[in-house]
Amino acid sequence: MSSAIVSLPQDASALEVIGLVKRFGRTPVLQGVDAIARRGRVTALVGPNAAGKSTLLKCILGLVRPDAGRILLNGVPVSTDPAYRAAIGYMPQRAPFPDHLTGDEVLALLRGVRGEHAPIDFELIDRFGLGTEMRKRIHVLSGGTRQKLNAVVTYLFRPSLVILDEPSAGLDPIANRMLKQKVQDAARAGVTHIITSHVLSELEELADDVLFLTDGRVRFSGSLDALREFTGERRLERAVGCLMEGVAS
Repeated sequence: MSSAIVSLPQDASALEVIGLVKRFGRTPVLQGVDAIARRGRVTALVGPNAAGKSTLLKCILGLVRPDAGRILLNGVPVSTDPAYRAAIGYMPQRAPFPDHLTGDEVLALLRGVRGEHAPIDFELIDRFGLGTEMRKRIHVLSGGTRQKLNAVVTYLFRPSLVILDEPSAGLDPIANRMLKQKVQDAARAGVTHIITSHVLSELEELADDVLFLTDGRVRFSGSLDALREFTGERRLERAVGCLMEGVAS
């Protein structure tokens, strides 16, 4: 099976990656990656292990500097100026919150670091029922409660781009459903999302578009419907399996 790049309208892009190259020593990790995440849509970033997914996200977040290529966020080139990160909400698989702080203190600390008076989104605190938990120190919280706080922090400053890395890890089914609803509500409000997860059934429920990476190259970029048509498979898991088999063959 050959690669497929499905053209997406440029004026709809919130995030555009152009010719991104990254090497660690002599090892190529990203080899000319072109990608678009469209405004108000959810893009599933998928691919096998060591495909370059984490490095791509770190480049977008400014945690890794690419060797070549450009990243544009809302049409503005990303540079060494970290100010652009104010528009990004990031939910890592595990957030390294200081153990000695309470949830409320974590939010106060972040607001102080931002030094801004922008509207704050406390909605997820209510959705998750975190009221009393926010007054407890992080080290006594369960893993699931920490992950809920992780989600709260992600949407706290009303970002225009949200990156979710294995967001359901540690969440119970009810909390997971609430987070999915938040993703869908935020997307309808124009927030762009990029989500990575090994649970492809969850991605299928949320994704509008799919970006498939392997060996540091984009092998498919397009809508979920286009992927289904390209592979002849209705389920995302089987469609991604076809892409992986096609690359291997």
